[in-house]
Amino acid sequence: MAGIVHVALLRGVNVGGKHRLPMRDLAEMFRDAGCADVRTYIQSGNVVFAAGAALARRVPGIVGDAIERRFGFDTPLVIRTAGELAEIVRRNPFVKAGADPATLHVAFLRDRPGRAQIAALDPGVSPPDEFRVNGREVYLRCPNGVGRSKLTAPYFDTRLKTVSTARNWRTVLALLDMAGGR
Repeated sequence: MAGIVHVALLRGVNVGGKHRLPMRDLAEMFRDAGCADVRTYIQSGNVVFAAGAALARRVPGIVGDAIERRFGFDTPLVIRTAGELAEIVRRNPFVKAGADPATLHVAFLRDRPGRAQIAALDPGVSPPDEFRVNGREVYLRCPNGVGRSKLTAPYFDTRLKTVSTARNWRTVLALLDMAGGR
């Protein structure tokens, strides 16, 4: 791949019949922005692409604007490099503790939250679910399924004062493989 390999994660695309965005069109928007080797994974807004660091920093604005112009909705994009994604996988505290991978998710945060914001999170908000904040990620273990959890994007966004988008562990690993990180 030309440039640094990145993974873009869009929030709320093709979920529950809302914010319809064909992956073919999304890939085209990334190519139009100047990205190379663009590939998508499943229909929920996951894009692996190559770009220099400066372009990658501009991609959320460029592609976000293109989505709004063409499809009429605003969707946040969170970007990680392949190297960052490999480190995220390596650091998962629930995997290290032997948790069932089917119960695991990662919420990717656009910005790093402050200590006071992290301290204000309620660890008992959604028992038996658990979470751990590490840098710009929130690791989640939801034994009864994420659909029943109160550990949602709005919960983390409002308390951590940022934007998040979550992926299940299987998707995180698949994206890492696509990015050449394993």
